Parts: sequence; structure tokens; C-alpha cells
Amino acid sequence: MRTNKGQVGMAGAKGPRFPYVLLATWGLTRLLLLLFVFKVFVFPGPDVTSDVSVTYQNWYEVLRTGTFPLDDVTWQYPPAAALAILSPALLPFLAYTEAFFVLAFAADLIALGLLLYAALRPAAGEDGPVPVSVRGVWVWVIGVPLLGPTVYSRYDVMVTAVAVAALLAGVRHPKVMGVLAALGAMLKVWPLLLLVGTTGRKAWAAAAAAAAALASVFVVSMPGAFAFLTFQRDRGTEVESLGSLVFHVARHHGWEGQVLLNYGSVEFLGPYVDVVSTVALMLTGLAFGWLLLWRLCATRFLVHTAADAAFMAVLLFTTTSRVISPQYLVWLVGLAAVCLIFRGSRMGWPAVMVLVACLFTVLEFPIFFADVVASTDLGIELLVIRNGLLVAATVTAGVLLWRDTVSYADPAPAPGRATPADADEESLAS
Repeated sequence: MRTNKGQVGMAGAKGPRFPYVLLATWGLTRLLLLLFVFKVFVFPGPDVTSDVSVTYQNWYEVLRTGTFPLDDVTWQYPPAAALAILSPALLPFLAYTEAFFVLAFAADLIALGLLLYAALRPAAGEDGPVPVSVRGVWVWVIGVPLLGPTVYSRYDVMVTAVAVAALLAGVRHPKVMGVLAALGAMLKVWPLLLLVGTTGRKAWAAAAAAAAALASVFVVSMPGAFAFLTFQRDRGTEVESLGSLVFHVARHHGWEGQVLLNYGSVEFLGPYVDVVSTVALMLTGLAFGWLLLWRLCATRFLVHTAADAAFMAVLLFTTTSRVISPQYLVWLVGLAAVCLIFRGSRMGWPAVMVLVACLFTVLEFPIFFADVVASTDLGIELLVIRNGLLVAATVTAGVLLWRDTVSYADPAPAPGRATPADADEESLAS
């Protein structure tokens, strides 16, 4: 078999270089995150670990009794989220918060391992090895610490690790992908979007069977498994969302609403909030319509298409959401990392935009969150930049996905071969 010189993941005389610098960077940044969550160092802004020490731990005590916290409207998660909240019981020698941080770190490490394995030892396609690159691993290594200690203070990093595993498994094992996507959806809904770009029926069938089995287990064993759907319905417009910019500006022109803690997040309450929330839901509906149209029109599905489509889908639903919490960016970082593992992916620029958005996210929460809540000029500017980057990434990713799968001009390359454009990217691999 012929190989291209310098191509990461292709068999060469000496094989790919082991990325020591990458691992050292991961180790140093994660050590810093652990020092922040364990409060050896104090991160500026409000304490982001209170969700674990207060909210999660309170849920943990209720879940241990065999029921969901139905009296708490902030419980807005699918039933398998109980597994994440209960997971610190696996480390009984640690206090709840300490155990949770350790497990969040472990999920981060697992995601790194999966990405690194895929980048250094690619799966075999029908016509040879799939061209890969370590640039996707770098996205994960850099993107996670940019979000600050919030990453280890939410269970989203655990869900993202499952999503990364699902997408990478889909290259050769669609049934495994389907099962993992179903598990992820039962943890936090959005991983269901991983299946958008999957063409085989095996993944969909496996996902449906796994989701039905998991749902049945929770419905039978724990009452109120799907009460979260009602709680989600009643949410308003959160202060960090795209729609919130309307009220941030309106407060400077006499709008008489207020900002309150509502349904577990800081939201705007007052005149016209319901209108903006409805518009956000309509935009989400339009996003679903665009995805459906894309799926009907797409005719070229390459090895990286499933990851690109999943990234695009989650971008759409994140950007149009009534809530854009900081931990949502963890999802995007994970999916962008998987996309850029594949050399054929065209999601480079959207991934860069997401990384920059992560930087502005940690600035708006928690560092300058008081300015965001008060709608100061600084708070508004940070939100405009962060949300503007997410909109730009969404539009760019949509255009690139469409061009790559619908309106492409060149014939489709073999799944395991690099295109001419891939040759230009070889210098990015190391």
C-alpha cells in the first residue's frame, strides 16, 4: 500500500511521532483546573463549584431513596442523569464533591485517550486507512481549560466523553455508536443529534432499541423519570442566551423587567420575555427544518460526514436555545475535536470560532458575570462577541457542510484516501 509522507495515522517507516508536547499541555492545564475546583487557588467570580456541593449533592440524597427529585423544578434532565449524579458513590473514600471532581477529570482523560487513539491509530476504511490528524486532539486539550473550572463542576464533560466515544465508534461499529448515542441522549438529550449524519440503519435501530430499554428500566424502577419535560417547557430566557441581548439593551431604554434566579438559572422576567422565548423556540424549529432539508438533499456521505453533521446540529440547537449555559460549550469542543480528527473535515474555521467563544465564555461567566447580570456595557459586549462567534460558527459550518455533501463539484474520493485539499493540511499534523 502506498502512503503519503508525513501523513499522521498512515503507516510509515517509523510511524507517527508520539505527541509529548500535547500530553504535557493537557497535564498542566488539567492540574490547574483541579487546583481551582479544590480551591487551592480561587478563580475570580462566583463559586462555580456550588452546583456540585449544593445542588448535585441534594439530588444525590434524594436519588439514593429510589426516586427522582420531583419537588425540585431545577431537575430538568433525562433519567440517566441520575447515574452521573450518583457516580461519586463509586469513590466512597472521598467526600461527594471531591469524588465528583475526580470523576469529571477521569471523563476528560477518557475523552483525551479516545481522541489520541483515533489520531494515532486510525480505523481502516474500505480502501485503506482513514487519513487522520492530531489537530482534533489539540482542540480538546486547548478548549476545555479555556472554559475554566466550570468544566469539572458540571456533569456535561461526562456526557461529552460518551458522545466522543459514539462518533469515533461509528466509523467501524455503527451499532455501538447507536447504543452510545442513546445512552448520551438519556443523560442529556443532545447526543441524539449524533445520528443526524448517519446513513446506515444499524445505528438508528441500535439507538432506538437501547433508548427503549433504558427508558423502560427507569420508568419501572423510579417514578417520575420523564417529569423533566414539563420543567423544561416552563423555562424562560436566560441572561446568557442570544435572545437575552434584546433585554440587556432594553434595560438601558426603560424596560421594566427584572433578572431573577428561575428554574435553576438566572433569567429575565417581565414584559415581552414570553415573546422572545417563543421566537427562540421557532428558531429551533427552523433549525430542525434546515437539518431535515440537508438530510434530504445530501448525496455524498464521507467518513467524516457524521461528525461534521453532529457538530453542525449541536451548534444550531445551542445557538437558538433559550439557555446558553457555559457548559454547553464543552459539547461543541468535544464534537469539534472529533471532526478535526479526520483530515477530510472542513470544520476547521468553525472549530476555531468555538475555541475563541470559549475564551469569551469564561470571561462572561464566571469572571464578569456580575456585569452580565447588571447589563453593563462590558457585560453586553462580552455576550455580543461570544454569541456572535457562535452564530458565525453555525452559519459557516452550515455552508461548509452543504458544500461538502450537497453542492460539491468534485467526485467523491474513496473513504480511505486523501483529497487534494488534504495535502495542504499535512503540515498541521505533528
